[in-house]
Amino acid sequence: MSCICLGPKRAGKTHLLKALQEPDSIDETSYSMPTIGTGIFRIYFPEKSANADRHKPPPPPTTDAVATPHGGKHLPKFIQVLEIGGSMAPLWRQSQYFEDVKKLIYVVDASNLCQISAAGVLFYSILTEPRLQKVKILLVLTKMDYSYRQMRNEALLMLQMSKLQKQIRQQVTIVEASAVTKVGLSTIYDWLQRP
Repeated sequence: MSCICLGPKRAGKTHLLKALQEPDSIDETSYSMPTIGTGIFRIYFPEKSANADRHKPPPPPTTDAVATPHGGKHLPKFIQVLEIGGSMAPLWRQSQYFEDVKKLIYVVDASNLCQISAAGVLFYSILTEPRLQKVKILLVLTKMDYSYRQMRNEALLMLQMSKLQKQIRQQVTIVEASAVTKVGLSTIYDWLQRP
């Protein structure tokens, strides 16, 4: 699997991936059970409208085409993401999950400041993993609909991101997202689709 999704328990990984897979399936009443083990999500990329910046709904799942021309480049129509449950964190490094990974989505619940320190410890262990030194990383501060604006800054401060980005090899992109309000989903689609 070329893209994996990690994060501590109850960070919102499944909810976020479901929102990327089927944007209309998640609303204020949606609930996801914690993932025990792994889950595979096939995420189709929405087509951008020529007249607007907004994305069109994803193509139907029956589409099997793999690439589409875009300015001389072929961009994928979809990507498969392997979600690894937060309860499996002790096994992440001991397993084969990190083999052939090109992209990694790391999800942190920005509305839960108590969880951020634990999320930071897990994140640092991922950054030091030898098999992930050339991986592109997307740090998703999720559940932004439940948090207030200052929590984003507190989360980044607690994760020591400004200091960390100067010391690591990996390219880390940070995005704020909400599966419910759809904030940040277009940025995640764009990041996933980039080579």
